[in-house]
Amino acid sequence: MPVESACRSANFQLSETSNIHTEIEEVRDQIKEIMMMKKRQQQQQRAAAAARRSSADQEDSRSSTASSLTIRTIRYGECQKNHAASIGGYAVDGCREFMASGDEGTSLALICAACGCHRNFHRRVVETEVVCDCCCSSPDHTSNDM
Repeated sequence: MPVESACRSANFQLSETSNIHTEIEEVRDQIKEIMMMKKRQQQQQRAAAAARRSSADQEDSRSSTASSLTIRTIRYGECQKNHAASIGGYAVDGCREFMASGDEGTSLALICAACGCHRNFHRRVVETEVVCDCCCSSPDHTSNDM
């Protein structure tokens, strides 16, 4: 009889071990499912955020192009290089406007033909012009002088 009881306990231990392995596999599968769900949620959140950014960019571009167009012109004014800085004084050469020495794209394009200074020494003047794209025949823009 002791042999039979030993066999029974060995079989019980084997069945108990296989049950544990089965439970471990089930838990692993559950963890995989949870991780996949989280990954899908993150992808959906990223897609939604990208769609919001895209629609906001489109609204911004529509509102700016529908209402007006801004044209910026940059020119360079008088030379502000202090030629007496090394001796502690202040003296400018009197050049009133930057004129490029060479063609656009060359290194001479950044040197003033009048004073010989680099373009950075000349005062930068930004002229902004707003051009309206609106039509005067629309109901919002017509005036009634009755």
